[in-house]
Amino acid sequence: MSNIEYKILGKNMEAISLYYGFFLIAWGVIVKIVSGSGSPTALIPSFIGVLITLFAILAIKVPNKKKLFMHIIVTFGLLTFLGGFRVLKNWQDLFGEMFWADLSQIMMVVTGGLFTYLCVQSFLFVRRNK
Repeated sequence: MSNIEYKILGKNMEAISLYYGFFLIAWGVIVKIVSGSGSPTALIPSFIGVLITLFAILAIKVPNKKKLFMHIIVTFGLLTFLGGFRVLKNWQDLFGEMFWADLSQIMMVVTGGLFTYLCVQSFLFVRRNK
């Protein structure tokens, strides 16, 4: 196995996944607190973040299963991206009474799309450099 890895700002995708998971966890908790929302849906980014963080840790700790764990991670990244498109349902009232929910969904589209893109680029990089 080659030591060549796809890196962004000097970090490999396992580390990027870990940071992204922590970001999603923090985002959900902060939005829940700031918005005063009683709805558990405010924590959806946190739930996804916990799963991404868990599988990123597993990818780091169990390197012989890294490929499997990274594929699971990109699946959650893609779900984050797709889940954010719910914001289009009420685009006429964007940032109205559901300001924090709209902001969270836009964050999910943007960051989930970027994260998924980086994961795919990493997979392509590994395939090209085998």
